[in-house]
Formats: sequence, structure tokens, C-alpha cells
Amino acid sequence: MQIHRWIFLPSLARSVGARVLLALALNFWSSAPNAQAELKLSDAQARNLGVRVTHPIAIRTDLTLPYPVQIVIPTQQLWVVSAPVAGMVANLLVGRGDRASAGQPLVTLESPSFVSQQRDYLHAIAQELLASQQLKRNIDLFEGKAVPQRVLEASQAEARQAALVVAERRQMLHLSGMSDDGISRLAQEAAISATLTVNAPQTASVVEVTVSPGQRLEQSAPLVKLARLSPLWAEIAVPAANIRAIRTGAKVEIEGYSTPGKVVLVSETIDPATQTILVRAEIPNDGELHPGQTAAARIGFLSAGESAWEIPYSGLVRRGEQTSVFVAIAGGFRLVPVKLVAEDQDHVVVSGPITDQDQIAIGGMSALRGMLSGLGQ
Repeated sequence: MQIHRWIFLPSLARSVGARVLLALALNFWSSAPNAQAELKLSDAQARNLGVRVTHPIAIRTDLTLPYPVQIVIPTQQLWVVSAPVAGMVANLLVGRGDRASAGQPLVTLESPSFVSQQRDYLHAIAQELLASQQLKRNIDLFEGKAVPQRVLEASQAEARQAALVVAERRQMLHLSGMSDDGISRLAQEAAISATLTVNAPQTASVVEVTVSPGQRLEQSAPLVKLARLSPLWAEIAVPAANIRAIRTGAKVEIEGYSTPGKVVLVSETIDPATQTILVRAEIPNDGELHPGQTAAARIGFLSAGESAWEIPYSGLVRRGEQTSVFVAIAGGFRLVPVKLVAEDQDHVVVSGPITDQDQIAIGGMSALRGMLSGLGQ
């Protein structure tokens, strides 16, 4: 936000005369215990001291100054589709940026390993059939007292083992991406295919394709990255000095985007290089936000009904933990305590007993502060 409505008091060159005026001005200092400090200063003296003033600008009473933000995909909404078996990429059926529906084909692979899995499944079915037939015969023989019980029990164990192998081989085909219908057709027709289609596990957007046709892959090699793009995360770098005003659940507005979000994380660690703390917000996305995008965000920080004012950074007076501003009054300036809410390299946001009709000193600050220091303030 640009500060406007500057009011300039013409500045004269620094001179011995100006220093004399500063000394004279100190004689007009008046203060009382527990009262706001006042500097008695005429317009001519202020001009010679280079004092410049501006009106504070009322800003949104619930939002900070803008902070840099990057839009990212929440980790729980990102999936990597991998090759279920070793093989070669035969065809890519989607591209980066496409919208894929649940079950939609993404990639086709040609795989000798997939051929082996189908063969093993058919072999397991044949073994289960033999074991089942043998068990049926042994049951008939046992009932006719032609075989001992141990033979029957051995046949029962072999039949159970054969059924387990069939279930195992079927599950491996499932893990390779073969559907129940495809497995049933394989069992009925014994038609082994060397081509395997890898499908989307759920509806999502394709954010990256990591393979190309003809590429040979090992099992579990990444094929396609999918993501659900609403909501998104806004990762905000907040100066450590301003973090106390921000809480989880606070409203977040992205500049140029109409739908607000909310803070879901205020990090407990600080970036040593930038002295900023990560604040993460969750933002509903209707298609206007894009992962990787950079923007500016304002975060809610003040309670309802509290006024906030933006002034140039140069207008803030710091004395230890206290922050104040010089407010112009008839015949001088009054030092008014304010609460520092947010700051950047150009501006600060404060709250306190000032209005947009007041004039805040933003130039000649060294002279005004020097008058305070000269009297031990």
C-alpha cells in the first residue's frame, strides 16, 4: 500500500543557526509525570530542523501488511503413480496439466514380468483344481474305508495350500493393476497379455510425467505425479518480530484472489538465513491459484473494533520496548505511545490514540529524537 497525502515543511540547509535553534527549542520542552511528552516548537524552527509530516492512513483493521507467499500442493493431496512391474513404456495416455478421472488409463507398459504373473496365476488355478479333485476322491475312499484318515487329512491340507497360492497370485495381479474383470477373463480364456495399463487411482490433475515412450523401467519406478488442487497451501514468510500477532485459525487474504483462507500452521522454528517464520494457510481453490505461484498475503491479527494505521517506517520512534510517534500539535509535537502491529522495510502498522486527521512527523526525526535525548528522555 502506498502512503499518500504527504505534507512537506520546506527544509533549509543545515547550519550553525539550525543547531542554535535546536538548543533554543530544548528550553521550550515541557513534561509532567505520567503525561505524554510535548516539544514546544514553532513552525519556523520545525522548518529549519527539516521536520516533515504526513497523515496516517487507516487500513483494514484485521489484516497485516502484505507478506511474500508461495502457493504449494498439500502433501496429502499429492500421489506418485509407479510402475507395478518392470517393463517398457509402450504409450503415454496423458500429459502434464491434464485432468484424469478415477480409473482413467495413464500409461501402458509391455512387461515380461506381467506375463510371468499371469502364467503363475493360471498354473495356481490348475494346481488348485487337481488338489480339489484329489480331495474329493479321497473323501469317497475314506467313507468306503479304502484309505486311512491321514491320507484324507493330507489331501485337505494340499487343497487349502493350493487355494492360498491362487489367492496370492490373484492379489499380485491386482497389485499390478489388473481389474477383477480382467482376472476373470484370464481364468476363463487363458489369454495371456504382455501389455499392462496403469490407471489413475482417483480423480486428480497431472502435475508431472516422469517417463517417455520406449523407456525401460524397474519395478516401482515413478510414472506420473497426480495432485488434487483444492484446497492449496499458501506458505508465508513472516518476520520473526511480527509473529506474535498471528494465530492458528486467522483469516488470510491473497492479493488478487477473492476467496480467503485460514492459518493452519505457525512454525515453531525460524529460518536462520532470513529470520522469518513459516506460516501455512489453507486456501480453497476455484482454479485461480496455481502451484508454484508467488503472490502477497495479508493475515488477520487485530480484534474487531480496533483501529490500525499505516505510516512510513521513518515515523516510528523506538525507545527500548516502547514505540511511539510524534504527533503535531499547536506550537509543537507530542510523543504519543502506539502499539506496533506489523512492519516491513518501508512501512509500519500501528494501533493507538491517533486518527487520520493527525499529522505524524516522518522527517527531521534525528533532531526531534535529539531533543528527547538532550533532556534524558
